[in-house]
Amino acid sequence: METRGAFNHVVLLLLAATSLLAPAASKDRCHSGDKAALLAVKAALGNPYHFASWTPDDPCCNWYDVDCDASTGRVVGLSVFQDANLTGTIPDAVAGLVHLQSLVWHHLPALSGPIPPAIAKLSNLSQLTISWTAVSGPVPSFLGTLTKLTLLDLSFNSLTGAVPESLAALPSLSGINLSRNRLTGAIPPLLLSRSPDQAYLWLSHNNMSGAIPAGFAAVNFAHLDLSRNAFAGDASGLFGRGKELQYLDLSRNAFSFNLSGVGLPEQLYFMDVSHNAISGGIPAQVANLTNLQFFNVSYNRLCGAVPTGGHMGRFDLFSFQHNKCLCGTPLANPCN
Repeated sequence: METRGAFNHVVLLLLAATSLLAPAASKDRCHSGDKAALLAVKAALGNPYHFASWTPDDPCCNWYDVDCDASTGRVVGLSVFQDANLTGTIPDAVAGLVHLQSLVWHHLPALSGPIPPAIAKLSNLSQLTISWTAVSGPVPSFLGTLTKLTLLDLSFNSLTGAVPESLAALPSLSGINLSRNRLTGAIPPLLLSRSPDQAYLWLSHNNMSGAIPAGFAAVNFAHLDLSRNAFAGDASGLFGRGKELQYLDLSRNAFSFNLSGVGLPEQLYFMDVSHNAISGGIPAQVANLTNLQFFNVSYNRLCGAVPTGGHMGRFDLFSFQHNKCLCGTPLANPCN
């Protein structure tokens, strides 16, 4: 829930910024090509009640779910969300919205089928969200042609297959959410390596495997969630005192590395590495992390004393239980 909330906050900020592009001055404008494309989208979905405001007699910039640019009147945003009665597949007609910057299909449980190749024609797209739907098939490699893409959210769907390596070539991409799908395979080695700013990656609740890419040590992650997969190997490169990482969830994988000498990012507020095969001891530095609100190293192979002092009183038995030989408060076994 923490992860989804953080990501949704980013999405809502972007949606709010997009909505500012359509002040009253542009409401009476509507490009004929944009109107035709939107009406074709409506028709392809069976003219559902959701698009009742989409009538030929009104300017398309007045329509529900539509955002227009203030100066040109061109449609730059289409956000269709929260309608359990909207059925069908994502229409190819969206390709006619050539100035589109933000495309959102969210919380539409009856929307199905694959992600259409028509989306590859939206060369100005910076945000693509298809989430909480029944969309299936692969994460298409053609998404790698959307060179202006900064945010990709395909979470809570029924997508299968591997994460395409083509996503690693995108120069502006800094946020990827592919959590809660049925994805397999390894993380592409250079994923988010070109991120121009802080990077956000969510891959939780899939069936992915393999090791953490060596290049991840150089990515400026702010949020990273790889939980509930089958990843293995050394994840120590994700840590480091000087890093800007705030949220890290590696839980329920098969990671195995020595935690003793790991430096913890100073801004960390959430760290869950439970249910792995991590050895060594807990770094004493953890007690000095002023922002840390959640900390869980349970179900590993850790030994030694649980650090004391500082902010350690925030964390109870459940943060440390089921390790090889951890000792001290709040565990029942004292250190000798």
